[in-house]
Amino acid sequence: MAGRGSDFVQSLERGLAVIRAFDHDHPELTLSEVAAVTGVTRAVARRFLLTLADLGYVRNDGRFFSLTAKVLELGYAYLSSLSLPEVAEPHLEALVGEVNESSSVSVLDGHDVVYVARVPVSRIMTVSISVGTRFPAYATSMGRVLLAGLPDDTLTEYLSTVRLERLTGRTVSSVAALRGELVRVRAQGWSMVNQELEEGLRAVAVPVRDRSGRVVAAINVSTHASRTSLPAMRREFLPPLLRAAAAVEGDLPWSRARRA
Repeated sequence: MAGRGSDFVQSLERGLAVIRAFDHDHPELTLSEVAAVTGVTRAVARRFLLTLADLGYVRNDGRFFSLTAKVLELGYAYLSSLSLPEVAEPHLEALVGEVNESSSVSVLDGHDVVYVARVPVSRIMTVSISVGTRFPAYATSMGRVLLAGLPDDTLTEYLSTVRLERLTGRTVSSVAALRGELVRVRAQGWSMVNQELEEGLRAVAVPVRDRSGRVVAAINVSTHASRTSLPAMRREFLPPLLRAAAAVEGDLPWSRARRA
């Protein structure tokens, strides 16, 4: 495949594709379904599934395959080395206690935001959110904070390849509009998104930076549109959100090293 060097291991790519075939909507899949989702033959899919079963990552009841909890080990090393979830959680809890709304921390992975920490208050979305949940970055407040923090060349590449799906009637529908919004987010240092990911959902987010000023994560507060107006969100949520982000930055390992 173009752009991939001689060291690229396609079998590893296919094995990871098999794992990613399972999700919230498809927790169990047949051999044929895995082959169809991943684009490989049944024979290839069977070998990968049986290998993953031998390693303890997949179980099989004779017809359906499903992931086991051991898959969590694949992400644990990343989350542990980042130190962000453990550091952020007490600050999220304090923030949630102050504003009485749910709060999360996410990082950017390709075109998606990935949740790495979350303290919920109530379920305000039709989809379940937990650590590891992914959403398209363009439609979320945390995603826009993370995108606005990208270097110009990386952001240009993102904008040239992103596919904007209309998730609601309010979702940003053009690259030009998204670019303009990201310019505004970069200038003001925060993002507010009004029902672009899901009807009724509003969120405001701010960046978490490393000691060089690079945006490494985002933290948000989310609420239902029926409970809080946009002006009220800016007035009531943004100041404590900024304080929480500063507290997270101050407790991260790179900040402790800087103060030493």
